[in-house]
Amino acid sequence: MTDPTSDNTRKMRDFSRSLPMALLRAREAVMERFRPNLRANDVTDQQWRVLRALYDHGAMDLGDLAEICCLLKPSLSRIIRDLETRNLLLRKVDQKDQRRSVVSIKSGGRILIEKVGPHSEKRYNEIAKQFGSQELDDLYSKLENLIETLERLDNEKGA
Repeated sequence: MTDPTSDNTRKMRDFSRSLPMALLRAREAVMERFRPNLRANDVTDQQWRVLRALYDHGAMDLGDLAEICCLLKPSLSRIIRDLETRNLLLRKVDQKDQRRSVVSIKSGGRILIEKVGPHSEKRYNEIAKQFGSQELDDLYSKLENLIETLERLDNEKGA
């Protein structure tokens, strides 16, 4: 058993200052405002991300969709299968490359987005009102900057 007060443990930052945990707590605080509407429409967080990505970006292959939605491919495959069964999206084999699948949103998926979307926008407006529109814009900018910085560092390591 490790002594939590040992020298090695004390060199670690306090758990409350863990960036991954702070981001997870923020995500959960935000998502708690959106989940009731998603649940009322029988959609999970991940399914919503997939539908929104296809609604906004159009048809795309599974690799690109997994990346844009921050989902692992096995999870995405299950989500695609579920949404396909519900007639919300369509999966086709890419005519140019038979190994690839291309997914697109169907009219049922569009109808669902248009039903759920206005409720989501209300939540966004509430968050902006409570947190501050400028603060929210600043947060988006800081998060984008963090992502770009970490991706640049990863690219430099790989070069």
